Amino acid sequence: MTMLIIHGVPLSVHTRKVIIAAIIKKLEYQFKVVIPVVPGNPPDNWNTLSPTGMIPVLQDGDYTLADSNAICLYLDKKHPASPVLPADVRDYGRALWFDAYAGGTIFRHVVHPLFYQTVVNPNINKVATDEVVVYGVLKNVQPKILGYLESQIAGKFLVGNALTLADIAIVSNFIVYQYMGFRVDPDQYPKLARYLREIASLDVFQRALSDEKPFVEQMGLDRSFLS
Repeated sequence: MTMLIIHGVPLSVHTRKVIIAAIIKKLEYQFKVVIPVVPGNPPDNWNTLSPTGMIPVLQDGDYTLADSNAICLYLDKKHPASPVLPADVRDYGRALWFDAYAGGTIFRHVVHPLFYQTVVNPNINKVATDEVVVYGVLKNVQPKILGYLESQIAGKFLVGNALTLADIAIVSNFIVYQYMGFRVDPDQYPKLARYLREIASLDVFQRALSDEKPFVEQMGLDRSFLS
């Protein structure tokens, strides 16, 4: 079997989704670090590998695919053992919904702006964090999202009785959220706080988080929530 190549940043929300899917399926992969926001970092053929310029990218032999959702669906189709999407049609739809919500709402409106302001701006762009933007996200955007997720948790997993793409996508966002030093208040959102803690403690997540530890520490991010 050809070894997969995954291009991306280990702590990336979207790259981690692909890594965890590969771990669940016991697929061997080689990881190549690509940081699109750093000038000169991506390889010369990056525009060919990733038409959008974004991460992650998967290479499977002579086949190349960009976008974390497309990659996870591809891996599930090609390697159906240990699926990351449920067989039940309604659960399948619900898992895809949470994956879309994770990327289109949580990442776009919470994780990305916070990461850009607290990590990218001071460390890469060398400009000050815009505290007004951070305050707006935490006070005006975040509560509705956390409240919705709190209302959706009825058991250990978001969908069915096993880990799915829904959990991988949602928790991956909150891993980065916590790396930045933010926390979900367990008094205000007890089910969500417990859910995030329990999913992050699963072996497949722990392996991914262990592999990305050097990168996280190099960037001076906060891993204390994992102890």
